[in-house]
Amino acid sequence: MAWKLELNTFKRYFIDTFKNISCCDLCGANVNTSYLLGYSLSQALVCQSCINDLPYFNQNLITGNLLSWPAIHRALPNIYFDNLFALSPYIYPFNKWLAQMKYLGRFELADLFSSLLCAQWQASVINQAISPIDIVLSVPLHVKKWQTRGYNQAHLIAKSFASELSLPYDENMLIRIKNNDSQMGKTGSQRRKNLANAFVLRSGLASHVKHVLLVDDVVTTGTTASEISKILKQNGVKTVTLVTVCLALPNRTKHVVAVS
Repeated sequence: MAWKLELNTFKRYFIDTFKNISCCDLCGANVNTSYLLGYSLSQALVCQSCINDLPYFNQNLITGNLLSWPAIHRALPNIYFDNLFALSPYIYPFNKWLAQMKYLGRFELADLFSSLLCAQWQASVINQAISPIDIVLSVPLHVKKWQTRGYNQAHLIAKSFASELSLPYDENMLIRIKNNDSQMGKTGSQRRKNLANAFVLRSGLASHVKHVLLVDDVVTTGTTASEISKILKQNGVKTVTLVTVCLALPNRTKHVVAVS
């Protein structure tokens, strides 16, 4: 454990040093120490003014669970996860950042996303009764897609998120065994059919694992997370909380969302 403490110390030192020479990714201003909801952010990409102006979901209004918002619940039928915690709707600048991370290899954005998620999560935990998290998992890529892209953006976000909150993270527990076609443009039923039997657990979960936090970068219909949640619940898990950077609802203009 000592090496982890040293690594975290070095990471904090690197970020603090980088802040002194970096410019905001959005406006070009100098990046200094930044805060969100009273929590210090371990990121060096966005200035405080832009942090304040980002389009966050209002976690107080939705009680830390987007599924409690009727329009969202109606838009995500046939799901097996119990809670949905998202940072923002899929709009600028998050949609631009997610595309850059996914296709241009901007790995540094993982720390930005996880830092913002952690601040929102900690504030929500204080205000809501959230049961302890037993393990953090991320939505896996098929090995062929991983070899082509070279990385899994959901893993990068989950790893940073779990580290900041000192939660146990297992990057190898979930395996994607079907190299499915792209989900883009498919209906909910087509997505469910496409993803049927696509995931397995590498090994059995420990008996104490009852609440799993599952991390993905973007949620659209919830089909991928729901298929994974179904497997987890078949293996003794009671609660699955899905954490994602963005929620990108189909026909977004038809749904009212709570944004602060």
